[in-house]
Amino acid sequence: MKVLITNPIAKEGIEILKEAGLEVEEKLGLSPDELKKAIKGVDALVIRSSTKVTADLLEHADKLKVVGRAGTGLDNVDIPACNKKGVVVMNTPGGNTNSAAEHTIAMMMALSRHIPQATASMKAGKWEKKKFMGQEVAGKTLGIIGSGRIGGIVAQLAKGLKMKVVAYDPYMNPEMAEKLGIELVELDELLSRADYVSVHTPLTDETRGMLNKELFDKMKDGAMVLNCARGGIVNEKDLYDALTSGKLKGAALDVFEVEPTTLENPLLSLDNFICTPHLGASTKEAQENVAVAVARQIADFLIKGEVRNAVNVPSVSGEALKVLGPVLNLAEKMGAFIAQVIDGALKAVEISYQGDLSDIDTAPVTVTILKSLLAPVLREDVNFVNAPIIAKERGIKVIESKSETCENFNNLLQIKVSTSSGEELIEGTIFGKTKPRLVRINDFTLEAVPEGHMLLIYNEDRPGVIGRIGLTLGEAGINIARMQVGQDPGHHRNVILLTTDEKASQEVLERLGQQDGVTKVMPVEL
Repeated sequence: MKVLITNPIAKEGIEILKEAGLEVEEKLGLSPDELKKAIKGVDALVIRSSTKVTADLLEHADKLKVVGRAGTGLDNVDIPACNKKGVVVMNTPGGNTNSAAEHTIAMMMALSRHIPQATASMKAGKWEKKKFMGQEVAGKTLGIIGSGRIGGIVAQLAKGLKMKVVAYDPYMNPEMAEKLGIELVELDELLSRADYVSVHTPLTDETRGMLNKELFDKMKDGAMVLNCARGGIVNEKDLYDALTSGKLKGAALDVFEVEPTTLENPLLSLDNFICTPHLGASTKEAQENVAVAVARQIADFLIKGEVRNAVNVPSVSGEALKVLGPVLNLAEKMGAFIAQVIDGALKAVEISYQGDLSDIDTAPVTVTILKSLLAPVLREDVNFVNAPIIAKERGIKVIESKSETCENFNNLLQIKVSTSSGEELIEGTIFGKTKPRLVRINDFTLEAVPEGHMLLIYNEDRPGVIGRIGLTLGEAGINIARMQVGQDPGHHRNVILLTTDEKASQEVLERLGQQDGVTKVMPVEL
């Protein structure tokens, strides 16, 4: 079987593939058209961030079984297209965690002591000792936005430098944060207290442009900003304005909105701005770690059929997958649904398998639910292997129960989630052999197909409310494909689950929320 490597990886990984008896072909720097030709007859593709695995490319992949990313981020891989094609997608989370955390600390120190500027000055033949007066980090406050694995290590390293550390992470269990010695605060408090603000979140719709003028204005005068996570989280135009106005004393970026960035980026003209070309994972140790990990995963998958660190396939055998496939699909839909409607940090997940589901191997189903619940927060950092570990690290209790009896269905999957803000409950079943359905949301019973652009609307159960909802969507040119209504007659409430042909904009969501009788509107993408 043939393995195609399109981006440089450490030689240790290549040797592992060859020793496994696989044919290894390195073709670096291919254009999209060249890659389409090279992918023919290939069983496995090993990539890093610069290779784009698109639906168009997959059409030319006649034998491709697996894509392995030597690293974590999968923004460059069309996972839905891989699912459709039956291609397994693997990454190597954790292999570059230490490197990314250390790079953040290195950038903070270089920013504080003007090391890049002083080096350039000396190389220009100058000795400007007074010009580059720096500041100590000891005793200063570091504000960390996102206290996951990398953010947690940054916090530990900062404490070693005698810094005070505060963190904002709405998904972190407060009890777990206390055990780790992290002081959790609200975002506004972090911004007002921190001398340095470092971001360590994935790039999502919620975090894109998160650090912008509004947040910069809330920071202490003279604070410094660091981003070694994902390009696009920091609004670069607003950052430029904050640096030139003197609101911020300095900033350091390892990642940019558009990479590679060019001299046309005005940030590069500022003396109080330092940068590196996405070097967070660029250490010998990190590159060896991810190369060895991806090579072993690819070899074991092709030769033994073992699945590890896959983001789109649970770690089960092919035979088991045939039986569990519909249940796993239902579990993933339900987990993704509830993840998008809960508020606060996850504290506990209770999963009940009823009826026919009590006889199956529930372990991969539980893992699928956990991955779906954690994915909106952690993105590529969570997969079908590490989801239970991450849940445990975050102090999330996972409780499973089984019951052979089921009142209204042959099979029923119930998920109850407890958060720092309350509880949410959802139930689902499989109609026939393969059709997933949602049949309960909290106190409301219904029957809904969990797919597409959806709107979950809570409203008062009285005449005219549903009509106004339909009218609002119609005026916006949004067609309703499906609608299910669940009633709570005792409290005169409804829950409406709509599926629309296109995604509702924020403006439409706000207009729906303002309608008389509507109490809550939440978009859900499945």
